[in-house]
Amino acid sequence: MDVLFKNVKIFAPASAFHLQTSNLLLKNGRIGYIGYDATDAEKVFDVPGLCVSGGWFDMHAQITDPGFEYKEDIVSAAQAAAAGGFTEILCFANSEPLLQTKNSLLSLKEQTRSLPVTFHPVGAATVNSEGKDLTEMLDLQRHGAVAFSDGESGIQQADVVLKALQYLQITDMLLINRAEHVKLNERGQIHEGLVSTRLGLKGMPALAEELHLTRDLELLEFNGGRLHVPFVSTARSVEKIREAKAKGLQVTCGVATYQLAFTDETLIPFDTNYKVNPPFRSEADRKALIEGLQDGTVDILVSGHTPQDVENKKLEFDHAAFGITNLETAFAVACTYAKELPLETVLEKMVVNPRKILNLPLPEIEEGAEANLTFFQPEQSWIYEEENIRSKSHNNPFIGQQLTGKVFGIVNKGQFILNDPVNV
Repeated sequence: MDVLFKNVKIFAPASAFHLQTSNLLLKNGRIGYIGYDATDAEKVFDVPGLCVSGGWFDMHAQITDPGFEYKEDIVSAAQAAAAGGFTEILCFANSEPLLQTKNSLLSLKEQTRSLPVTFHPVGAATVNSEGKDLTEMLDLQRHGAVAFSDGESGIQQADVVLKALQYLQITDMLLINRAEHVKLNERGQIHEGLVSTRLGLKGMPALAEELHLTRDLELLEFNGGRLHVPFVSTARSVEKIREAKAKGLQVTCGVATYQLAFTDETLIPFDTNYKVNPPFRSEADRKALIEGLQDGTVDILVSGHTPQDVENKKLEFDHAAFGITNLETAFAVACTYAKELPLETVLEKMVVNPRKILNLPLPEIEEGAEANLTFFQPEQSWIYEEENIRSKSHNNPFIGQQLTGKVFGIVNKGQFILNDPVNV
């Protein structure tokens, strides 16, 4: 089916059409024409304030299938990602069985082949993600792994991190390692500070992140290689990354968009939907994250999507699991709570930089190119209604809230997915 979008603003820095408003015709999953001559098609959209960019890429979402399908399965994850504007996502080794064999990687690729969202597997860095013995990384790479990580478990032993960096240099692959000193965070519930003291909750000190990060950066400087820190949450972490980049180290980092929205003060009502790891920290830390995004120290914005079922979330605060679902709201949260960030900066962190970090091709907005696109309305206000949630889990603090920045739909793999097909 031919689909024509009229008067759509194009965001594609590598294209001659960047920042132009034009008509865009899609034909059989490809961009058939860009300009004003095309005015007719089988389906025509002329939506006020509509913009288009290359498809968004989420570098950190927990996909708990197989093993924990009651939280999120592959189909529901794809539906949630599409609703949030993501055409591609990283799939970490946080399933059972883990993504640590060629068969598990091939199975994931086969199961997701027909879905409108592309799943890129991240191979486990260590056997069973126990942080001890390295997996067969080269074999996993040959069968589709785009990076290596122990996912939500940061590798605690320095010698293992060093060996992983050395091994991955052979093929210029990326190590993704969470910055968390587990022992320092043991039994922690929220950021360690005045609020944790007032609430009587065990704190998670900023030092737990910063100490682990400092160690990994020292190892990177000693050995070389490429390191990605999936989450930074403190001002000092941002400064350490900034200093490392000034030295020429190949380090990148990300921040979940919800970290730009809240501080530890938000947790005073004991709402478990705000319980995340790394935790919400101080207002100074929140501002430092935004400054890091503005000056390029922080490379990407991620959803940090962590689905949790009711039995794991609706409990006393100290028993509840960590995590927020955010695939469907990630862009809107950034637009709503970090107004200091220009739209072009947000898109750079969600379209361009993730693919640069992973050495993956950037979608083109050119005539004849395969369509891998996200359509969105950056100024559109909307309410995230619980009955419209695509994710299986509903542990999201933005339910019922008015947000700014609405995803209209995506095009990928020849499939066109609209967010609200009835009312357009």
